[in-house]
Amino acid sequence: MNFRRLFDFLRDLNHEDHNQKAWMDEHRNEYEAVRDEYIQFLGDMSQELAANYPEYHETTGKQAINRINNNKVFHPNKPTYKDHFGAGLDKSENYADFYIHLGINECFVAGGFYHASSENLKKIRAAIDYNGDELREILDKKEFKQYYGELIEEDALKTSPKGYSQDHKHIDLLRMKSFAVMHPLTQNDVISSDFKQELLEAYKVLLPFRNYLNQAVSFQED
Repeated sequence: MNFRRLFDFLRDLNHEDHNQKAWMDEHRNEYEAVRDEYIQFLGDMSQELAANYPEYHETTGKQAINRINNNKVFHPNKPTYKDHFGAGLDKSENYADFYIHLGINECFVAGGFYHASSENLKKIRAAIDYNGDELREILDKKEFKQYYGELIEEDALKTSPKGYSQDHKHIDLLRMKSFAVMHPLTQNDVISSDFKQELLEAYKVLLPFRNYLNQAVSFQED
């Protein structure tokens, strides 16, 4: 995969006066060449992950890659096209995925539930209430902490969620509204010959966290 070409295309697309349908139509062949090559890369990554991890949900490259168009209905002030290629591997309905973000302003890998739905949040909090020590152990593991750091704390509650005491042993976790982590990358990391191995390692480190969350949200009450 020629990731230099991917970044070059994104820079051209987001140049002043280029981020519009007319420019994209003139450069449609270039866009499709970059997109299709990335889809192939994602498909190859998915097959390798599926071969090594039985918990993995196999995802085709086409299923993984996100649209490059911004949703102008909900975000009318955003430009027509994004400044990045986003993709989610390990996709299955109502399960945590493994997200790859390659952009001219930001690159990173991430996983978990970002802005978890109210139903998933309820189930994750119930799992923490029942056995938060297990999640704490995962988050505090040296390998995990060195790679992913802390949970994303965006929009965390200031007080305790309904039904839980301020004195709860894991109140800091219960206050979270996102159960997600991320690891920043540079463009040099992405164009490196080691990038595929970087993604495989990122998934391996993420796996215990992902498994905990998926077990929590798949729980069915009697």
